[in-house]
Amino acid sequence: MTEATFDATAVSPSNARRDFIVRLRSSAEYIAIPVFALVVSALLFSLFLAAIGKSPVEFFELVWRGGFGTAFSVQNTLQRAAPLILTALAVAIPARIGLITIGGEGALVLGGFASAAIAIPMLDRVPPLPTLLIMAMAGALVGGAWVGLAGALRHYRGVNETISSLLLTYIGIAIMNFFVEGALRDLTNPNKPSTKPLGDAYMIGKIPGTDVHWGLAAGIIIAILLHILMTRTTFGFAARITGGNARAALAQGLPVGRLIVTCTAIAGACAGLAGFFEVAAIQGRANASLAAGYGFTGILVSFLARHNPVAIIFVAIMFGGIVASGGLIQRRMDLPDATVLVLQGLTFVVLLVSETLYGRFAIFKAATTSDRT
Repeated sequence: MTEATFDATAVSPSNARRDFIVRLRSSAEYIAIPVFALVVSALLFSLFLAAIGKSPVEFFELVWRGGFGTAFSVQNTLQRAAPLILTALAVAIPARIGLITIGGEGALVLGGFASAAIAIPMLDRVPPLPTLLIMAMAGALVGGAWVGLAGALRHYRGVNETISSLLLTYIGIAIMNFFVEGALRDLTNPNKPSTKPLGDAYMIGKIPGTDVHWGLAAGIIIAILLHILMTRTTFGFAARITGGNARAALAQGLPVGRLIVTCTAIAGACAGLAGFFEVAAIQGRANASLAAGYGFTGILVSFLARHNPVAIIFVAIMFGGIVASGGLIQRRMDLPDATVLVLQGLTFVVLLVSETLYGRFAIFKAATTSDRT
């Protein structure tokens, strides 16, 4: 009788309603605090602009106009958002297993370089479609192996993944520069060290009706698929358990090492694909322009999205607009292009500080029975 009464209470409408309220308030907290961090960042940056004699109102007006004010600016924003989605995923997936990797920039550069290098002997010999597919696989494999190395070092040797992934980034950029300025340099281009150009036939086209390349569509699809992987599969469940308590996961017999290496490899593959799209859709060759900072901005995008792959899509578009407005701000306000980087850095610092606010506000907590009595 007691067990039957307990079961009926467990599934009663009042308990179900209370659980719904708890989930709703918790979700609201994960939206409200990042928005609060953005507002504080904007206020602090406004003080910075005022201190140097510039108008904060004009600055944010130009950010809106340069990122979202016209059809051209929107397409420019979406084009910038494509690599940000993929590099943010390179941070978000390891975060689900409790790792903070910041090696997306290196994986992007090496992935883009590998894509260009493997295409050189195939140009004018292999049709464009197979060549592009091979380039994409090369970029993903090299990027996955590069960040996966940080995961392997973390599990098998206890090396901090944040430090190792950052150091691997600079090593990856150095490797790209070594070949681009040496054995694979296109001697017909004396102005800037680059690999041989792909040519128009081997470039990825635009999404019909837009001026945005297919990397945006690929990034959105990959983000949705990874969200399903991490929330609706046994692999994602095991990764979350490991991220919550690695020792408990080991005690339950979960393959922690394999999960760590797999998650970091998936992350690197995403960044490597971003490098492929930068080469095959934007640059047309591999050179120093691949190190454009998308990997580092992706860190901020992922943290602001709370490492949620679907939320990353929208946050990446927002930051794509901020990046796209840099040129307009430079021309109209006579500010250096790096001003946008100052805003991004300030936002990241405030966002990290705001992490201490979670769980501190009663409005985001559902009242328990003891609270009501």
